[in-house]
Amino acid sequence: MNVSEVEATTREKGSRFFCLDRHLGYYTGGKGIGCSWYEVPPGKAAWPHHYHTANEESLYVLEGTGTLRIGSDEIEVGPGDYASFPVGPDHAHQIRNTGTTPLRYLCFSTMHPVEVVGYPDSDKIGAMAWKADMSGPVVRVLVRRASGNVDYWDGEPIDEPIT
Repeated sequence: MNVSEVEATTREKGSRFFCLDRHLGYYTGGKGIGCSWYEVPPGKAAWPHHYHTANEESLYVLEGTGTLRIGSDEIEVGPGDYASFPVGPDHAHQIRNTGTTPLRYLCFSTMHPVEVVGYPDSDKIGAMAWKADMSGPVVRVLVRRASGNVDYWDGEPIDEPIT
């Protein structure tokens, strides 16, 4: 399948986030490894700074230039550059188009259907479980870490008899 044959999804939020996203892996039947083609205009980022706890990611820059943030480090990237993002908070990542032309890159990932994602800048945690065909979430919850945890038994009828 050619990238031009895959329908692009536009993702946009506010003035900071925008990308065209083509899920190559999904449309070619990939189950264990995903691949998406992204195009990000100058001055934008596709996603917030985040890390995964189950799925590894990597990216390969095709065209344009940008700044890759990994943890607290920032690295300038351009065509031919490749980076891997192992799981965990030490590998939180985001790429921003700091150039003057569109930034185009491939993003690869493992495809574990259950995932927890952390967002260090906004202090959020997201928990997701995807449908077997990866077409969408069965469960998707985002919470602020500061809101605190609830007890496992919170809201359960712990004193009602079993009938």
